[in-house]
Amino acid sequence: MSGSCARTEILLGQEGLAKLAESHILVAGLGGVGGICAESLCRAGVGELTIVDFDIVEKTDLNRQIIALNSSLNRKKTDVLFSRLKDINPDIEINLINQFIDENLAIEISKNSEINFIADCIDSIACKKTLILSCFKEKKPIISSMGAGGRLDPSQIKISKLNKTFNCSLAREMRRELRGCKSCLSLPVVFSTEQQIKALPHTKNKDSEGVPSGRPRAVNGAISYIPNMFGLMMAGYIIQKIINQ
Repeated sequence: MSGSCARTEILLGQEGLAKLAESHILVAGLGGVGGICAESLCRAGVGELTIVDFDIVEKTDLNRQIIALNSSLNRKKTDVLFSRLKDINPDIEINLINQFIDENLAIEISKNSEINFIADCIDSIACKKTLILSCFKEKKPIISSMGAGGRLDPSQIKISKLNKTFNCSLAREMRRELRGCKSCLSLPVVFSTEQQIKALPHTKNKDSEGVPSGRPRAVNGAISYIPNMFGLMMAGYIIQKIINQ
């Protein structure tokens, strides 16, 4: 029994550890939710992770994202998390995808038979929709994070089906976007039943040159622990699904 997994083996047994070691999980989006989700999967003994994100670490991430440190500012999130996870478990296999999830990438991911489960921690509605639809078409197991911003009460975080959510504007928008695919409404999601605290007024998105682009987007407040709790619950859900197969 290796020291790094000794406590986990007491809980899961050798068979459970073996199942995790043979699993390959993809985490899409490495912010407050996705970063801790990936780290928890790594610490539990998952053998292979694919991590997907296009962003860099910014100062506004410091209050909640596990990979956000002053020493990691302006670095690619995928690179920062890769180094962190390898420092935790040098034996884990990690694949980096440093790009947005468009339709082509979503199809490639969902058709990859080596990936056992997907954690959708993306905050872009368009990218979430594309990935979810592809996964349901290919019958690829997936759990999705709904809105963690604007909440303070950890006791109101739940795992449910998308069509059973309430008090979540992101979940409401996703139901609207996925209405044409009724099976997608049974998607397992992490969400909060807490009434969302009002966001800042809508602001214009900007492209790389500072030019406004896309539709206006509200800025939600976020606290240190809520996004991380979303990610921990997603990791727990995935781990239980794998060991109970």
